[in-house]
Amino acid sequence: MLRWTITFLVIALIAAVLGFGGIAGAAAGIAKIIFFIFLVLLVISLVSGALRGSVPK
Repeated sequence: MLRWTITFLVIALIAAVLGFGGIAGAAAGIAKIIFFIFLVLLVISLVSGALRGSVPK
């Protein structure tokens, strides 16, 4: 999922450099949403792992 975030961030940067403001804004917005979903899933994974007592590798 983090790979998708980086992909949309790169698309946003390229679109911004080329002057496509609408596409750059949309891609940056999608990148933010996916990044926050990634963070939520990461925290859930860490908490569930801590509750089970397993050690992350």
